[in-house]
Amino acid sequence: MKYDLAVTIDKASGFCFGVVYAIEMAEDILDQEAYLYCLGDIVHNDEEVKRLTDKGLRIIEHEQLALLHDEKVLIRAHGEAPSTYELALKNNLTLIDASCPVVLKLQNRIKNSHDDNEQILIFGKHGHAEVIGLQGQTDGKAIVFQDLEELDAMELPSKFTLYSQTTKSTDKFYHIKEQLLSRGYEVKANDTICRQVSSRYEDLEKFVTNYDKIIFVSGKKSSNGKVLYDVCKKYNPNSYFISNVEELDLSWFNPMDRVGICGATSTPMWLMEQVKSRLLAY
Repeated sequence: MKYDLAVTIDKASGFCFGVVYAIEMAEDILDQEAYLYCLGDIVHNDEEVKRLTDKGLRIIEHEQLALLHDEKVLIRAHGEAPSTYELALKNNLTLIDASCPVVLKLQNRIKNSHDDNEQILIFGKHGHAEVIGLQGQTDGKAIVFQDLEELDAMELPSKFTLYSQTTKSTDKFYHIKEQLLSRGYEVKANDTICRQVSSRYEDLEKFVTNYDKIIFVSGKKSSNGKVLYDVCKKYNPNSYFISNVEELDLSWFNPMDRVGICGATSTPMWLMEQVKSRLLAY
């Protein structure tokens, strides 16, 4: 039986400029050289990481970085803590710095706040590469929290400066700010959320309502993917999360369904095209 699905890819989905910049830098070097080290996954998408490791990208963690000498190492869009740059100097490593400009700007603002002896709170995901880099600007003294409940159990100072990981929800950030103000804290809030990412929430709301089914394509490690998928699910309950074409399930569809495909800021367009081709073959 032929399903005759009508399939459309969301034009606003796909890599953000920070990821595009990092991947282009990696590809330019790999066109000239046999390999390049990269500190952590270049992007939170296993399919894209595999495509680049097949070209010679070597993913390493901080433990392995400490053992490297006289090599080139790519810093991905998430940015790094000052200790990474210090280690690079010590080990004579050439850093190819692809830190996203939005992240670098945020790192500088946090460092300045820390230098001014402000107590810093960062709304972000524990253990996330960007957040580790941000906390590093404060010698590890910033308080990182994922939601308000975490702060309930803490003794907070009466006055602090609030920052956010660049890929967090703007609405949630402002809700947290209002809640903290209503509890009597003196809060200096800095909205440092990337507008290219936050505008995707609104774009997705509009996109997903036009289709019978939504296929959201993202790596499982992408925190941005989780947030954007929640947006899809909220505005179109018939939304399905997949990481590759093998995870598609024919039972999700009815003949003649209109299907929309979208993805995270770390989802490559080629992967969404692959999903589209598979759906059109049904």
